[in-house]
Amino acid sequence: MVADGLLTRKRYREVPPRVDYELTARAGELMPILGELARWGYEWAWGPPRQSESVDLGAIFRLAPGLARLQTGAHGTVEMTVSATTTGRPAASYSFTVSGAGVSIQERRAEQAEARVAGSEAAWIEAFSPARDRTALSFSGDRQFAENLLDEISVGSALAHGAVRAVA
Repeated sequence: MVADGLLTRKRYREVPPRVDYELTARAGELMPILGELARWGYEWAWGPPRQSESVDLGAIFRLAPGLARLQTGAHGTVEMTVSATTTGRPAASYSFTVSGAGVSIQERRAEQAEARVAGSEAAWIEAFSPARDRTALSFSGDRQFAENLLDEISVGSALAHGAVRAVA
């Protein structure tokens, strides 16, 4: 995908080695399609994670530009943080900037944010589940702005709008 111009690759001189990949502008055009694929997958294949499964919350957050359908005029930044896990995974922060152009994401803390949302991995999984249980998340700043963004990037938001059927 790097050779095809869809991703850029940044390698860090660290131990252990680390490499970051970012979408190019060309690949960004695929975001609406990826968002719709995520919605389809949620509708037809969602199930609570099994004991042996790991949920990649970063992958969910990275789909925000393809999932969000915010009202015109919304703008600002929301920082969402997943706390460090007991399995040794470090804390991760994601900054979402909402503008007339849509939603963009950066994988870092926001210098300034209208709202901040934080929680454990388990709390975020519950927040993104069909029940959209956000009681274990902590909010600061403009909670309504953060909730609106969460509603948009939660693939489960389709359930709240009656678009998702229960799958037996």
